[in-house]
Amino acid sequence: MHGYDRPRRQFAVALAALAGYVDAVGYLSASGYFVSFMSGNTSRLGVMLGTDAIGAWPPSLLIAGFVGGVTSGALIAHRAERHSKPAVLALVTSLLLGAAAARMQSAPIMMLAALVIAMGAINNTFQRGGEVAIGITYMTGALVRIGQSLAHRLSGQPDPSWRSWASLWGGLLAGAVSGATLQSRMPLGCLWIAVAWSAAMIVVALNLPEEA
Repeated sequence: MHGYDRPRRQFAVALAALAGYVDAVGYLSASGYFVSFMSGNTSRLGVMLGTDAIGAWPPSLLIAGFVGGVTSGALIAHRAERHSKPAVLALVTSLLLGAAAARMQSAPIMMLAALVIAMGAINNTFQRGGEVAIGITYMTGALVRIGQSLAHRLSGQPDPSWRSWASLWGGLLAGAVSGATLQSRMPLGCLWIAVAWSAAMIVVALNLPEEA
């Protein structure tokens, strides 16, 4: 995160906010399961396997869908090469569009499937050397970086990188607040906002300055 220029850091924060927004909508629509936070789903899967193995299929399918989304996004990013960011976001936008349409048709399973695949794919937006450079939908790593940076400062070693990671975490949190608010107030319309948001991110990606 700290190794990117300011426009890309701001872009990453906007994408994290989108991920938080979608995850909040998915969480409130799926009885407490997540469409982007797979650590939470894995914990729930473990609990279910230990207490009610027959009921463990929802987190299992969500995790599988997320991995499928990551795989799809990575393949598209590889083929698109220098246009990987808009290409990945075009996939994300089309999936969010499908999720919004599925909700309008009262098809919650299809909606959740599209959301979880989209949230897997979006993590391929920032890549370096074929590897994910910034995890858009998971913030454990960001919080670890914040803690490490604060430890450096307390040890007398200047480390400003915490600001970038704190912004990323704050973006996801702000997006989740917005998603939860709009899910409760306009459940049939909130995903269309996510579609427009994701489409706007394609435009931003196309207009990012060349990397140094």
